Amino acid sequence: MAASQIPNLSLLRRGQGRPLGRGRGAQPNIPATATFEEDGLAKDRIIQQTDQDATVSRLSAVEAGYLDDPFAKLFVTSEAQRRFPVINRGTYVRTTAIDKLVLSFLAEPYPEQKQIISLGAGSDTRYFRLVAHHPRLPPFTYHELDFPSNTSQKVAAISRSSQLRDLLSSFTVSKDGTAIDSATFHISPIDLRTLPLYPPEPRDAPPPARPEALNAINPALPSLLISECCLIYLSPQAADNAIFYFTRCLFPANVPVGLILYEPISPNDAFGKVMVSNLAARGIILQTLKRYGSLEAQRERLRMYGFSEGQEASTVDDIWEGVGEGEKDRVAVLEMMDEVEEWRLLAGHYCIAWGWRSGDGDGGDEKRVWDGWKSGRAEEVDWVTA
Repeated sequence: MAASQIPNLSLLRRGQGRPLGRGRGAQPNIPATATFEEDGLAKDRIIQQTDQDATVSRLSAVEAGYLDDPFAKLFVTSEAQRRFPVINRGTYVRTTAIDKLVLSFLAEPYPEQKQIISLGAGSDTRYFRLVAHHPRLPPFTYHELDFPSNTSQKVAAISRSSQLRDLLSSFTVSKDGTAIDSATFHISPIDLRTLPLYPPEPRDAPPPARPEALNAINPALPSLLISECCLIYLSPQAADNAIFYFTRCLFPANVPVGLILYEPISPNDAFGKVMVSNLAARGIILQTLKRYGSLEAQRERLRMYGFSEGQEASTVDDIWEGVGEGEKDRVAVLEMMDEVEEWRLLAGHYCIAWGWRSGDGDGGDEKRVWDGWKSGRAEEVDWVTA
């Protein structure tokens, strides 16, 4: 599953019914005689393949000077392409804003050990950037979950790169090449749609067994879930169940848990209708967009998931407006930005939402996990080094 950016969505010009990129408007390659099962597998492949589009976008932003990510090029398997300035800026704002929230969570010294669970992680480089750029962070464990077809590609990339292997120290690779286990980093293959139903059916059934792919997750540690355009591809029921499984089944009520979402919004205005139509032409359906298509709907979603202590949501445009003038000046000289109106439209159709719970335990340390999010200290993380 793509974890970074929906392809084409940000390549649309206002009022046009076609994408900007070359060769990006083709119909999905699904045979007319495909069976129901074959059709489902073909649609899954389309979604899984968007990971490379996101990776190419990240590399474009890196090469243009927006981001410091020496690892992005190691996961690119398709032809590198220079993206439009609005795409590069969007990749920069999204990546850095999420990094700031992650760093704020990890940097709080109490409790000492934490973990991050990235849903649909694909070729994301965040773990390697955290270890390389922030070696003094308190201890943490990082888990990546995705389809086996995506995890196998990432495992292969790590295995052939000494630069990546050196950051993991010792690690083991599963016999089928779809999983990695180390002391602080795990890649596990799983289809999130297969997570046990919660609440179980029937209601008086015993708690479901934990899927093997999640065995490395410690249910007692304060945890942060990340979904960057992952849950958007699931049905609303499957997306909700995935989060409920973590918040209500895997993690006890006394364990602090947070969630960061990056998703498109506003599907019903003129720009939103065009972007949804163009993605659908490629076989990419944004299944939760109608239900969670506004900032308030995202906040309510977080409340429903049990993140009762805090719920926040901002458009990428609003986040960009909050960037300091010095950093804006640095970004402005990287590329000529002629499409200011297009940028405002595009950035207004993406959002980052985050919510948290401290747990209902009595421990004082657990209550401090989200102090950075509550106090706004996440905004103080340097945009250049995040």
